[in-house]
Amino acid sequence: MPSITLKNIPPELIGRLKRRARQRRRSLTQEVLWLLEEALDMPPPSTDTDRVTAQVEAWRRLAGRWVSDQPVDAEVDAIYEARTDGREVDL
Repeated sequence: MPSITLKNIPPELIGRLKRRARQRRRSLTQEVLWLLEEALDMPPPSTDTDRVTAQVEAWRRLAGRWVSDQPVDAEVDAIYEARTDGREVDL
């Protein structure tokens, strides 16, 4: 079976791995393999590009749905005037 050698592992990380392996009644090798499999099975994290794309798509869906007889500046002013300071907070 193929093997891998890891070098320059920080002592704190080795300690955490050993504790985790002991808690789960696994050898250090079994624990590292289990963690690698879990990590590789996880979906990749969302990127900023994904979030931006999703936001742009949401804006496109909303585009053209705002109907008003007022000029844009008047609408913006009305929105700001309608805003509240929020609820009272006792710090």
